[in-house]
Amino acid sequence: MPLTDLENQVTGAIEKLSESVVGIDSTKLTHDHRFGLVPIEGQGSGVIIDPKGTIVTNHHVIDDASKVQVHLKDGRSLVGEVIGSDPATDVALVKVDAQNLPFATLGDSESLRVGQFALAIGNALGLPGAPTVSMGVISALGRPLPGTDFVLEGLIQTDAAINPGNSGGPLADLEGRVIGLNTAMIPFAQGVGFAIPSDTIKRIIDQISKNGRVVRPWLGISGFDVNPSIARRYGLSVESGVLLAEVLGDSPAGRAGLREGDIVVGIGGNKVEQMKGLVTALSKFAIGERVTLDVVRSGTTYEAELRLAETPAPLLTRRR
Repeated sequence: MPLTDLENQVTGAIEKLSESVVGIDSTKLTHDHRFGLVPIEGQGSGVIIDPKGTIVTNHHVIDDASKVQVHLKDGRSLVGEVIGSDPATDVALVKVDAQNLPFATLGDSESLRVGQFALAIGNALGLPGAPTVSMGVISALGRPLPGTDFVLEGLIQTDAAINPGNSGGPLADLEGRVIGLNTAMIPFAQGVGFAIPSDTIKRIIDQISKNGRVVRPWLGISGFDVNPSIARRYGLSVESGVLLAEVLGDSPAGRAGLREGDIVVGIGGNKVEQMKGLVTALSKFAIGERVTLDVVRSGTTYEAELRLAETPAPLLTRRR
């Protein structure tokens, strides 16, 4: 493709998407032992996803905010109302009182390929004026975010520059479709940024729209991945799966008779090789649904049937 054609495609995508990108200022109150309640201000980005003023952004941009102010590209500044938020995936929905707003289209993150061009758009460093644009490629898919537990899995890694203030802004393809939501950059690293896939965003939006919150199935277990090294060390009969380190008594897994030392190797007919796969498969089932786990105990595989329950709220909030 000639460079001029590529440039036209890039500028066209930016023009199409930038109208829907907003700046978000949040104010939260914290207690200071000398001055009492002190306001702390933060800045981030968001993207409008429908003409009625629904905006998707990061949970950490609006977390515990007493005031949210949304700045549109046309110069208007509107009060934002947080209508739902999910700490586990770092996704939040904000609503402003406006109509006929320009909005972005959420793309298909499942079809992404490493090496594909990506555009990161947002209010980097809170600089005045139009949103900042950077361009790079998708460096990797399915990444965990370093320094967090396994919930923040499946992220898009990109070398498009992501800076403070970019959080909550869109990562887009060259058609101007949102393929991810910029969520983090690694300090002191060169060209390493992360975005939440658009398919995850769609799922969270659907849950918040239906329930006002995100509802997750829960097994009531904790464990770690089995690999050949661990299998040899502990004399296990399998070289993949999830070795249970804890089973809560009053939980679906506990009531089904699972116990420490069991190895989960399948769920609902899906093979489980590591915790990431178990979490992904689990997310496809509904609360109250009966599922069958394939469990290895003392070298013998058996099936354990259980009824899924909703993840207790304290377990969700303590992860961040």
